[in-house]
Amino acid sequence: MERYLHTRPQPRQRKGRSWPSPLRAIAAGAADLALPAQCLACQRHVARLGGLCPVCWGELRLIERPYCERLGLPFTYDLGPGALSAEAIAEPPPFDRLRAVARFDLVARTLVHGLKYRDRTELARWMGAWMARAGMELTAEADLVLAVPLHRWRLWLRRFNQSAALAQTVATIADRPFAPMALRRVRATQQQVGLSAGERDRNVRGAFRVPADHKAIIAGRRVLLVDDVYTTGATARAATRALLRAGAAGVDVLVFARVVREGT
Repeated sequence: MERYLHTRPQPRQRKGRSWPSPLRAIAAGAADLALPAQCLACQRHVARLGGLCPVCWGELRLIERPYCERLGLPFTYDLGPGALSAEAIAEPPPFDRLRAVARFDLVARTLVHGLKYRDRTELARWMGAWMARAGMELTAEADLVLAVPLHRWRLWLRRFNQSAALAQTVATIADRPFAPMALRRVRATQQQVGLSAGERDRNVRGAFRVPADHKAIIAGRRVLLVDDVYTTGATARAATRALLRAGAAGVDVLVFARVVREGT
């Protein structure tokens, strides 16, 4: 079973003495002069790598408590511990909890699209770190981390799976096993963009499956499922049902951004 799991690599031992702190600071400063740090969203110059400029940071709408314990929808005021949104009560999802870093607004969309469509793979490092922080309560209980998979033809065209890149970062930071092949998209589906909620559900119904030779690592374990964006939840629900059919003890979902309707 262990051969299917990718765990956090052990740090390599460095030989000899490390540089004194002043020398490391000088080296870092020289590197910054050669390659000035830029805002991850708009490319303005910033103080250090991996940050947002004040303008973009002010426009990034982080999702923080109070929020729905099930769907992570932000509340305008605190309803008390364990409070659920009307959406979670009316249509409970098959997964247990959803957490997101931010609302899917302009800045979050720029970051997601940069990673997904513009080959800015370096964004996975920073976005995944924010996700690990936002999902600390989920990673603390997770037995393993999975990503929402792409169908093999779309993976071939896109060359990489942005959700897998985020999941790898989350798994490494949380020191949890990453099982990239434990969930597969067995049916090529139409892109979800532009589809209604009902069309999205029909589009991904039955699209995911746990391979027979991976069911042993899913059965009885708590799974953290990672994706980039949560829109209507059709993809997360379909993937969760496939994991539960394979015997998962429970599934939580962690995304970078989620759509929040105005007035929510």
